[in-house]
Amino acid sequence: MQTVTRWMMALATAAIGTPLAAQEAAIPPAAEQIAAAVLPLPAELRAAATVLGYNADGKLTPLRRGTNGMTCLARDPRAPQFHVACYHESMEPFMARGRELRESGITGTQVDTVRFREAKTGTLKLPSHPASLYSLTGGSFDAKTGTAPGARWLYVVYVPYATTATTGLSDKPQEGAPWLMFPGTPKAHIMFVPRM
Repeated sequence: MQTVTRWMMALATAAIGTPLAAQEAAIPPAAEQIAAAVLPLPAELRAAATVLGYNADGKLTPLRRGTNGMTCLARDPRAPQFHVACYHESMEPFMARGRELRESGITGTQVDTVRFREAKTGTLKLPSHPASLYSLTGGSFDAKTGTAPGARWLYVVYVPYATTATTGLSDKPQEGAPWLMFPGTPKAHIMFVPRM
């Protein structure tokens, strides 16, 4: 169970944008980045999602403007493993602030220390309703088939400041059952791991 917990923690952390070790890699064409980025979403949400990907300089930039309230992040070409995530637009201030802090050199738990402080003072806007996040981690993207063999799915519903008392969910990882991660914090969320 300890290994499963570490795996889920790593997936959840990656899903919210923790940078992975940088390495040189070619930037895939925009169409390929978009196809991979939207893969975590249910099929009916893919075509209308906003996609943020990487330009020739390796900078995160909008590749496609969407209309359905979902934002997808393409794989960081410097990352050692495949990881893509899509989240509801109400999470963008929280996610964008994390990216901005990491870009400025703030790392690890300090990123959340800053975001939590800003959320408490009201300078960082959080969703006022549950907000979903879908991700795929590991494996690799096959551009020919539009699939990611070997990738692990993770589904999350952010409910800022939720607790076991307000949700009735355990804060302990449960195989085959949803559970609450980071209860009582601005990034409290319900974890759904399809397979462990």
